[in-house]
Amino acid sequence: MAEIALWNGDICDLEVDAIVSPASTSLWMATGVAGAIKRRGGDAIEFAAVRQGPAGLGDAIVTDGGSLAARWVIHAVSLDQSRRTDAGAIDRAVRNAFARARELGAETLAIPALGTGVGGFPIAVAARVTVAAVRSELARSPQVTRVTFALRGAVPYEAFRSALAAVAAPPAGTLA
Repeated sequence: MAEIALWNGDICDLEVDAIVSPASTSLWMATGVAGAIKRRGGDAIEFAAVRQGPAGLGDAIVTDGGSLAARWVIHAVSLDQSRRTDAGAIDRAVRNAFARARELGAETLAIPALGTGVGGFPIAVAARVTVAAVRSELARSPQVTRVTFALRGAVPYEAFRSALAAVAAPPAGTLA
């Protein structure tokens, strides 16, 4: 079974096979986590992504990691043209990011809170959707040994910690 970890810090600092980057359908990397990845990894990441676009909501495309420690960036399209999202788009983007990870043979992944920055999606809901999708996809991705939820700040960290705890806890009214 893969290890699932929480990390409070810059996703660009993680030494993993692939970083999942939140993306809009245009694949431009202007702000938030995507902007940070571009600044640290180089403009070539964005140019390679945009050449593959536009992409559909929920899709995921791959570029190399530029000067990041990560070998690849998986651009998970979780924002529509108006930079909005919903639970279904986040779920599909995570699942398609895992499909790309399987194709690449990636063993370690870092995943941020998709859709919660410029997308404005509620962090607690995004955490529940993302954790559920990751747990489901890990069953289909035996090569993945570690997933790190890379979060910035106490509120996202706590939302993902709570979502992970809820999945691990028995349903209310049952004995553990």
